[in-house]
Amino acid sequence: MTDLVIRNARLVDGSGADARMADISVTGDRITGVHEAGTASTSNAGRTIEADGLLLTPGWVDVHTHYDAQVSWDPWLTPSSWHGVTSIVMGNCGVGFAPAQTDRHEWLIELMEGVEDIPGSAMTEGISWEWSTFPEYLDAIERRPHAIDVGTQIAHGALRAYVMGERGAANEPATATDITNMAALVEEALRAGALGFSTSRTPLHRSKSGELVPGTTAHAGELLGIGEAIRRVGHGVFQFAPEHARLPVDEWPWMRQLAELTGQPVCVNLNQPDSAPEVWREVLGMLDTAAADNVPLYAQIAGRSIGILYCLHGSVHPLLFHPAYAEIAHLPMPERLVALSEPGRRHRIINEVPDDHGLFRSAVLNKLDRIYPVDGANIDYEPDANASVLAHAQARGVPAMQLLLDQLTSLGGNGMIYAPFFNYSYGDLSMTYEATQHHRTRMGLSDAGAHCGAICDGGTPTFMLTHWTRDRTRGPLLRLEHVVHRQTQQTAQLYGLHDRGLVAPGMRADLNLIDYNALAFDMPSMAFDLPAQGRRLVQKARGYRATFVAGVQTVDSDQFTGALPGQLIRGPQRA
Repeated sequence: MTDLVIRNARLVDGSGADARMADISVTGDRITGVHEAGTASTSNAGRTIEADGLLLTPGWVDVHTHYDAQVSWDPWLTPSSWHGVTSIVMGNCGVGFAPAQTDRHEWLIELMEGVEDIPGSAMTEGISWEWSTFPEYLDAIERRPHAIDVGTQIAHGALRAYVMGERGAANEPATATDITNMAALVEEALRAGALGFSTSRTPLHRSKSGELVPGTTAHAGELLGIGEAIRRVGHGVFQFAPEHARLPVDEWPWMRQLAELTGQPVCVNLNQPDSAPEVWREVLGMLDTAAADNVPLYAQIAGRSIGILYCLHGSVHPLLFHPAYAEIAHLPMPERLVALSEPGRRHRIINEVPDDHGLFRSAVLNKLDRIYPVDGANIDYEPDANASVLAHAQARGVPAMQLLLDQLTSLGGNGMIYAPFFNYSYGDLSMTYEATQHHRTRMGLSDAGAHCGAICDGGTPTFMLTHWTRDRTRGPLLRLEHVVHRQTQQTAQLYGLHDRGLVAPGMRADLNLIDYNALAFDMPSMAFDLPAQGRRLVQKARGYRATFVAGVQTVDSDQFTGALPGQLIRGPQRA
């Protein structure tokens, strides 16, 4: 008996092939048939869905998330499950929670809080700490039900602190014995089911107290020693966040050597900083050379500019740099808004540059043409220069700081400003458009679960469809089939998950049924729904008629069904 038949769907199957009308049959957790539209038998089907031309795709596979703490308390793993994601990979950028000595728990929380802007109080209250070793961490995840499948990686920060103690936490050089011990634990983690290893090489990643992530300055010998563990096991992605200015010269030689040693993917985060706006082109050229030599080097790219949503409830916003705001920043929001409306304080913020104005000038005054007010109905992630705070202020004949202050204090203190800081050096998303079409880049960097008070990119899988295949006006669109392929089969195969990401017989029944024409976002907003009433920016989607994980429907018309079929992903999965 067939459990489910979806009839007359517009199928984009994840392979990159052209869309076609089709029927899909599902038995248990597997797709059992892909048929010409209208031909699948429904006589012995437990359930039939008439798609009537709705878009049917594989479930999205998001390989760059930071749910390492949230997996302890949230069975839904939002925002990802709001946006059609059915499988996630966490443990990115060198931060995670296993292995962990008991006396390192709070240190690991502060490391994650500093790097990924997840409220420390939420993690302190919410993490279960049922483990010390990485295999025990996997076991703890496996015991908890979730709406989507969860894969993870062992992170350099936790590993170094576990093996080297304070020397590792302080980024002191690893000895040969340290490297041997770290490699043994990486091997243990991979054999237990980890999908890879991650590290960070960028000084942007620091703990709450300002310390670099352990491993940031690790020498090539340490990284290659860990690579030996990957080689011995025969699987495992090596993922890392680089210092972009150093990437072509300092990082590329060991990256290539590591990929040649392991035979497994080495995947670097690739962004466009304003300080080095053309480095990405150089990296894509190096990826071409690696591909020609059959060396498995890849770059992970974001689907849109990485930008801060400034708001008064957030981790950072322009008023923080002004003493007139600092005087009342401690007040509860209603009282703070009253204080910000006082004529004297408004005058100071709008007209006075602080005596120690270097940071205020560089972070605020010099950026007014690169920050954009968010209206109450929509957010434009590819804004034109004419939409900036400065341009609006000039058009209205008012000081730019007045407009900025009024925007942030609107909507009861929930008014927002969008400030792209990576991937927007050209003033549009042309860099992303080019990089997205490169054969050695992979979709990633949604950072779902992280940057709770500043960035809201967990909805990137939905944005990839709405903006890039349907709504973009400031440049060419991308093929729907290509965008679906990018965040299904391509991302799944990067991590050896060959059982998903494609709608074909024998593959997992991870599926999205989408009202493509109506697919849209809610406005970003600040929610206080983490443990200890921790805050996070959230943005829900509208248009997911159904999401299935392993054949079980988890979403019905954008609402959870209550089903929790998600499982821990232990290592690579065969088709």
